Amino acid sequence: MSLKRKTRELVERREQVLQGGGEKAVKKQLAMGKKTARERIISILDEQSFHEYDLFARHEGRDFDMDKKELPGDGVITGTGKIYGAPVCIFAQDFTVAGGSLGLTHARKITKIMDHALKMKVPLIGINDSGGARVQEGVNSLAGYGEIFYRNTLASGVIPQISVILGPCAGGAVYSPALTDFVFVVDKISKMFITGPEVIKTVLGEEISMEELGGARVHSETTGNAHFYAESEAECFEQIKSLVSYIPWNNKLKARALRPRNPKNAFKIEDIVPSDPKQPYDVRDVIRSVTDSSDFFEVQELFAANIVIGFGRINGNSVGFIANQPLVLAGVLDVDSSDKAARFIRFCDAFNIPIITLVDLPGYLPGVDQEHQGVIRHGAKVLYAYSEATVPKITVILRKAYGGGYIAMNSRHLNADFVFAWPAAEIAVMGPEGAANIIFRKEISTAEDPEKVRRQKIKEYKQKFANPYVAASRGYVDAVIEPEETRKFLIHGLDVSEYKDAPTPDRKHGSIPL
Repeated sequence: MSLKRKTRELVERREQVLQGGGEKAVKKQLAMGKKTARERIISILDEQSFHEYDLFARHEGRDFDMDKKELPGDGVITGTGKIYGAPVCIFAQDFTVAGGSLGLTHARKITKIMDHALKMKVPLIGINDSGGARVQEGVNSLAGYGEIFYRNTLASGVIPQISVILGPCAGGAVYSPALTDFVFVVDKISKMFITGPEVIKTVLGEEISMEELGGARVHSETTGNAHFYAESEAECFEQIKSLVSYIPWNNKLKARALRPRNPKNAFKIEDIVPSDPKQPYDVRDVIRSVTDSSDFFEVQELFAANIVIGFGRINGNSVGFIANQPLVLAGVLDVDSSDKAARFIRFCDAFNIPIITLVDLPGYLPGVDQEHQGVIRHGAKVLYAYSEATVPKITVILRKAYGGGYIAMNSRHLNADFVFAWPAAEIAVMGPEGAANIIFRKEISTAEDPEKVRRQKIKEYKQKFANPYVAASRGYVDAVIEPEETRKFLIHGLDVSEYKDAPTPDRKHGSIPL
């Protein structure tokens, strides 16, 4: 057979596989508002950069007439490409082929591209759209999931792992996204749950829709399983591209620097924070007042909104921000916000991204519910994450920093590299009102005018303790700065920290309070 004929045969075979589950299945996919698996990959990657592998892989099912079924590509597409010129490995489950169900060959295609990503030290993107384990292949399907989970764990902290939920992701399949660094979901398309509505109805007798059980909004607002929420697949793909631009290829590199740009004039830092310590404001405006072009790429915006996390750039370099949000619960730390902050801190530390912390909180959230939910254990995660981190760590105390919250938010005592405070900052064991009521209780209660004496004692406490100068006199604050000097101090702090070397004890790993 001539080479031309062989080539023609290759083209025909390729075209047949590229049809996926066939015209009818593709139309059904599009009718649900979903792109096909290849369309999704092409939409995420740079134009004409995708190279597909294992196109002709075939499933190994022999029972239940499976040996008579072709299943093009075995329901998953794998390959490599680029985003903004940066190489990535990618896979996308194809729901048009056997509902994207996972069999042994399907799993092996995924683990092969995962191994490639780890070997080549490039980010991994996984698009999940699957009905779950392929029942006809029995325990082989479960083995496939286990192999994927194992590789997710090996790659953790070595290469960025990104999961995109663009359809159902149920049962054991949900644990792979849960093991990755970032999870993207799309409204009315993404579904994640361990047990479906039918099982819940059978076992518990409760009626619940798939959307209520594990839809995109639920995982973005309530469970915290999702990091980015989008209204459409197109919006989701743009979010993925933005994320990749802020993070490095692997843990041995730093994120690529861009040309420095000044913040936009619309964000005047001295006009953002009210002088009244009880009046709220949006801390994201403070972040935008110091970042290049006032850009801020927020992570988990809808979950535990009392703390804000995300990426920005300072003088062209990528940095991670953790900031208390006075607009929500006065910016307190609680169970969920502690988990949210700790995980983000550890990601930044693993991938050489400096951490900037903006502090304004009255402490940890009090209450029986928080105590019973384990706020001690969850709150300790923040302490652990900051203490463990060896990347440059800079803290700016904007206003309140009370009690355990002051310590937890990257204080000098957790080995912050630089701690700056604004002149109106209040650093104390507790707020002046509460402190005065305790310290001067007897004097206030026996005074002729208790309220007048109380106000005097509050003022006295503020002058003696609730200001940045006491902490500065002890070296706990490196400099008391004017608000408009913040960006200048951040730039300098990052510059001098560029070659920071922070040795850690020789150990296999620590034991974070999970």
